[in-house]
Amino acid sequence: MNSIFIVLPILTLLMFCLGLTLEGKDFLLVFKRGKAVIGGLVGQLLMPAIALAVAKVMHLDPIFTIGLVLIACCPGGSSSNIFSMLAKGDVALSVSLTALSSIITLFTLPLIMQFVTSSVGQQVGIQLPIRNLLMQNLVTMLLPIIIGIVLRYYKPQLAARIAKVLSKMAFPALMLLAGIFFVQHRETIADNFSVLGLAVTGLLLAAVIFAAVLCYLFCLHTKERRTIIIEVGMQNAAQAIAIASSPFVFNDGRFAIPAILYALMMNVVLLTYVGGIKLRDKN
Repeated sequence: MNSIFIVLPILTLLMFCLGLTLEGKDFLLVFKRGKAVIGGLVGQLLMPAIALAVAKVMHLDPIFTIGLVLIACCPGGSSSNIFSMLAKGDVALSVSLTALSSIITLFTLPLIMQFVTSSVGQQVGIQLPIRNLLMQNLVTMLLPIIIGIVLRYYKPQLAARIAKVLSKMAFPALMLLAGIFFVQHRETIADNFSVLGLAVTGLLLAAVIFAAVLCYLFCLHTKERRTIIIEVGMQNAAQAIAIASSPFVFNDGRFAIPAILYALMMNVVLLTYVGGIKLRDKN
């Protein structure tokens, strides 16, 4: 069975679930708490530059370089709100950052990927159909978010019930998706695990450190710092996997391997971060 028939429905449901949790105030938070929102968005939008630097330092081949930048281009993951709650962070800020980054990256992702593919991939014959990528993002991400927002506005109780069910499915769905691709590409992953594992871990740790530095520079308080570190570190791996495997875009699951490894590592690292916060708060 073609994995695209699994990944696209999962991505669409995750984005629909995000829309079900959004209200107009979530998009207006930038006017009320500009420093925190801008700090989080800066961290999110500069992730591709960090990924490209890591790829060059690690001398990744073009496919894995493009794949690493791809996961870095994606918005915050759908589980970041839950992680922020567990870390006693600012959940309202987390929701707003996830929503805003999901909308903004619909347009920044194609542009950045076009640049990276042109500079890195053309030498080995890799091309990016940017129009197809933009259309796929609009259909599988923007449209489900809008439908979810509309449903919440007109049927808030129904939206709340649906969101409660779907939110419990988000993390297992992402792990299922990563597991399927891990099995499909186990030989390629095994052959390149040492360098890719280091590259993905390096990107994740650099993102967390960069987010912490941004929080310091923006003079943010503890809850905001915790939220932004989680939001910048957690990427929407389902979107990266969907773009990599889509027959309309790259149509090559190898581009998804960095996203698969990132999905696994980000949960390990961020759960450790949350656990450390809980342990410190008890003492």
